[in-house]
Amino acid sequence: MSSTGNEATTLRTITTDIPARMDRLPWSRWHWMIVIGLGTVWILDGLEVTIVGNLSDALKSETGLGLTSADIGLAGAVYVTGSCVGALVFGQLTDRFGRKRLFILTLLVYLTGTVLTAFSMNPLYYFAMRFVTGLGIGGEYAAVNSAIDELIPARYRGRIAITINGSYWLGAAGGALLTIPLLNPELIPAWVGWRLCFALGAVLGVAVLLVRRNVPESPRWLFIHGRQDDSERIVSDVERRLADQDGVELDEPEGTIRVRQRRTVSLVRVARTVFADYPRRTVLCLALFIGQAFLYNAFFFTFGDTLQTFLGVGQTGAYIALFAVSNFLGALALGPLFDKVGRVRMISGTYIVSGVLLAVAGVVIGGLTAWTLTLFGMVIFFVASAGASSAYLTASEVFPLETRALCIAFFYAIGTAVGGITGPLLFGRLIESASAEQDITGIAVGYYIGAALMIGGGVVAMFLGVGAERRSLEDVATPLSAQDVDDG
Repeated sequence: MSSTGNEATTLRTITTDIPARMDRLPWSRWHWMIVIGLGTVWILDGLEVTIVGNLSDALKSETGLGLTSADIGLAGAVYVTGSCVGALVFGQLTDRFGRKRLFILTLLVYLTGTVLTAFSMNPLYYFAMRFVTGLGIGGEYAAVNSAIDELIPARYRGRIAITINGSYWLGAAGGALLTIPLLNPELIPAWVGWRLCFALGAVLGVAVLLVRRNVPESPRWLFIHGRQDDSERIVSDVERRLADQDGVELDEPEGTIRVRQRRTVSLVRVARTVFADYPRRTVLCLALFIGQAFLYNAFFFTFGDTLQTFLGVGQTGAYIALFAVSNFLGALALGPLFDKVGRVRMISGTYIVSGVLLAVAGVVIGGLTAWTLTLFGMVIFFVASAGASSAYLTASEVFPLETRALCIAFFYAIGTAVGGITGPLLFGRLIESASAEQDITGIAVGYYIGAALMIGGGVVAMFLGVGAERRSLEDVATPLSAQDVDDG
């Protein structure tokens, strides 16, 4: 790496091969540390959302908080609103102060929120703590997805991002199974059991925090922000470890990039990048995020309530666990195809197929039992899981490095605000209205809306998708700092 100028006092224009060196690394134990330290946060999110979904009866009871079905939907909307706000606030800070500082901070915010939720004494306090917990999770989406894509070699990036985002469903399955004994009043008093459900999320969060301390800052972020020596040290340590411990002989890196270092990027520059420089990619990301956010937040936030209200289910844990396992297996099985078959084909295919299947479920829902509805959900979301994860992968790949976290946050917030807030509110109202007549077909309209949004997202991906598979991030979207060198 060559450079000019005085590093101690000024930012410089440098030429570096750090991206090429990272992309040519073979898979190693170091990469597994990244996956475990960063990827496990989605398990926390899945645990959190599933616990709340399974607690609907407990929270409605006198030993709970006396919530209604509409309140359950409102709590989901409040959680998602917090996620949107957290994504925007922490996303901007992630691009400015680094990935590591923020993925530590956002996890601490999550832990605070979920612990305090366990001490809820009234609905208002409960809603407030759901908002705080959402703040942390939203910030995690921006900070963690940025770091993962910048630390994982290009040829593995698609499958790893899809699988990590899909690990949400491991948490969902665990949360569903945990609620079975915790909500059994013969084992644990009813007023204690639902509170313990939230406390368990905090225990897992602390374990993740201990692992995460060892995850390094993104070398790509470091050399952009004037810390090329730290960037060099991190990559050299990984290369040395591969040579000494694994006996790997690395190929010579191919290509360098010349950048003008910077401390910050103005919001005006970010807006111009998103809306003026990459308008097609902006439309693509909005379509993908809105579709998957409505589909998941509408269906999954209220799935347990649907089973209990219309289909006579008491404990929903087993049903939701099966549903969650199918989601994770879908991401695990289909994830490698996003690198092999390609982004455009896989994204459009998973969105359109899952949308069509959801519409069919809406047509036949009146004749379904609890088990057949769950089976429908398993098939639909086996496909949809990989598609939903690809929305986060797309937003983190197709915009310049300096705007990556904020772009993820922006699309997550807009898509989730449209689909993730309106979805639970709509389904909560639909369930409450349909329950008066005990007619489950009253919620079918929600399925049709979700199907239309998913199919629409798939069609947009067919025409506007970006073939980012096996390509360097800097090749998919030139960093602003490199554009500055060209402009200069």
